[in-house]
Amino acid sequence: MANVIDNDAVDRRRFLRIFGGVALACLAPLPLAASVTGSETLGAPLSAPPAAGLPGAPDAHLISLLNINTGERLACAYREKGILVPDATAAIDRLLRDHRNDQVKPIDPQLLDLLHGTAAKLGSTEPFQVVCGYRSAATNAAMRRRGAGVAKHSYHIDGRAVDVSLPGVKLSQLRGAARDLKSGGVGYYPGSRFVHLDTGPVRTW
Repeated sequence: MANVIDNDAVDRRRFLRIFGGVALACLAPLPLAASVTGSETLGAPLSAPPAAGLPGAPDAHLISLLNINTGERLACAYREKGILVPDATAAIDRLLRDHRNDQVKPIDPQLLDLLHGTAAKLGSTEPFQVVCGYRSAATNAAMRRRGAGVAKHSYHIDGRAVDVSLPGVKLSQLRGAARDLKSGGVGYYPGSRFVHLDTGPVRTW
């Protein structure tokens, strides 16, 4: 299911009805928007202007996500005038669940702010392609046993980390934008085609 929004015509009431959490039916399996290739740039080049919120809703914080493991995607306003939108954050928690066992954990709102701020800094309206969001302790332990280079006390376990790429943006640019915000940890994994973001201490690797 996909919603096409006319940015010139949408008003505040329609915006809140679509994105404010009243009906987040957009959380549904869909084909992947872009595939990972050998290039550092994923998807097509950006053509949209920087996203500063839709007309009539300057106080809304938008986020757009695509879980590449499940095909689910979501576009919503998770904050309105600084207040978290419960239905929206619940839908985000669901999309960022541990897809291996369907366990759901509340995602740190500061992590959503980090994603939102990074997209705004890059001027991107594309959905973040999520490689990994929440990771249960059992999944984390299993990955460590396989020698996947996973930290024993990963921030993924606490719902405070996400591994993402952004269509049309080089991984190095994504890393730089997130790093400039100084809002947590930023890890660069070009071989795996993602950037790690977390809300731990400010650090880079």
